[in-house]
Amino acid sequence: MPPASSSVRDVHVVIMGCGRVGSTLARSLEDRNHTVSIIDTEADAFRRLGPQFNGMKITGVGFDRKVLGKAGIERADAFAAVSSGDNSNIIAARVARETFGIQSVVARIYDPGRAEVYQRLGITTVATVKWTADQVLRRLLPAGAEPDYRDPSGTIRLDQLPINDLWVGERTVQFQEQSGSRIAWIDRLGEGTLPTRETVLQEGDVIHLVMREENANHVYDVYKRGPEEE
Repeated sequence: MPPASSSVRDVHVVIMGCGRVGSTLARSLEDRNHTVSIIDTEADAFRRLGPQFNGMKITGVGFDRKVLGKAGIERADAFAAVSSGDNSNIIAARVARETFGIQSVVARIYDPGRAEVYQRLGITTVATVKWTADQVLRRLLPAGAEPDYRDPSGTIRLDQLPINDLWVGERTVQFQEQSGSRIAWIDRLGEGTLPTRETVLQEGDVIHLVMREENANHVYDVYKRGPEEE
């Protein structure tokens, strides 16, 4: 798989649970040059990581503060609780968020009803019915680190971004011309909208951008700095 855009800084991620999802997630993060610490109550679980894994492997309970400290939680940018137990995942996620102030927290929850409750508390939850390691990566890493889609050749990518306030009130065609990307569609007020040359970007819009992989850095630079005067 082609590497992520070089404009995205490396992050440190702590993972609780070294099952199939946790081990896949850990290897995927390392492949993208991020640092990883993974926690599991069973030392044998780390065999799933393979001999090439270079991150920290900590045997213990993932919501224990001392265990989290060994995993580098205080310098972590993100935390994923993907063990097989809802209760353990929720407790660990809340400790990571409320005690250590980690903003990017994802918890694997089997019970959809409970998942909705914790979503409202600011903890992103992913149900097993739609679980993939790629979905988790997109929630853990900074914007631009991992696209929603990349074509098999690695040439074209599709990214989803909330509109930058600097672009509110500007026409979509202006953004496309300055960035060299294409807005495939816009999520607006709960509906998908196909932009025209006259479409104006509004507060709350979520834009879906198609771009060449090699042009991603430029697209994100334009997105962040706002429009240039014509």
